[in-house]
Amino acid sequence: MYARDIMTAPVHVVFPDATVAHARNLMVRHRISRLPVMEGESLVGILTKKDIAYRMRKGEPAWRRRPLDRIPVGALMTEHPVVVQPDTEVREIARIFTGQNISSVPVMDNGVVAGIITKTDLMKSVLVRQLSSPVGDVMEDLPAVSRNHSINHVISVMRERNDKVLVTEDDGTPAGIITETNLAFYDEEPTASGVIGKEVTIRRRETAGGRPGAGLMAVATVTAGDVMTSPVLTVSPQTPVCEALQEMEKHHVNSLVVMENDTVTGIIKRDDIIKEVAK
Repeated sequence: MYARDIMTAPVHVVFPDATVAHARNLMVRHRISRLPVMEGESLVGILTKKDIAYRMRKGEPAWRRRPLDRIPVGALMTEHPVVVQPDTEVREIARIFTGQNISSVPVMDNGVVAGIITKTDLMKSVLVRQLSSPVGDVMEDLPAVSRNHSINHVISVMRERNDKVLVTEDDGTPAGIITETNLAFYDEEPTASGVIGKEVTIRRRETAGGRPGAGLMAVATVTAGDVMTSPVLTVSPQTPVCEALQEMEKHHVNSLVVMENDTVTGIIKRDDIIKEVAK
């Protein structure tokens, strides 16, 4: 199979001076997770939900934490995206995804954007359907956070691992999962983007002498529990990868938490399946 066989076309695009709010609305309306950025007839960048999600992190430049209707697409996009040709083989595209740690490639035909290929499109490949290994052979470990951890901590973990995170209850049982989609399309984003990065504080209780206690105590604004998806969808390590993929398609997700004897042992993701195809 080739790029032309699995690419999505036509392609929704956006311009560098459009607002990120406009781009996000396009993603929501068309159920997509990335937009090629065009300047005239030229491809100059790509904007993904990851780019939108990570702008909430405290410590980033102040402009990244402004409301999305005040940030231009050109400020968050990735410039000079990797592209492929219509006759690029699917296995080579899988290798590009894993080797360069990207999740999509525009398909260029004689200098024109003819389509786009994402990880979801790669799942259409016959090479994927032929995988028979058990989930336990290809799964990865899964980083975890508490439901009370701040969104800043969550994003730090996600960036460090370039991964999703499991949200756990106090007893260690799964409470939910957080993906880039949760952050990028968080319903309370306009409120969150206005306070993320600002120090929200309350004064400590006065001492017996009537004087304020030393210092101020920070108050978390948005927590892991606020943005997570729940309940957690699970699968056993013995499940064949092809069956796990069917479950992902059924529930419109791109990962499943792996559990055995009520214990979390890892996660199976599209990325893991793509790595198998790339071998």
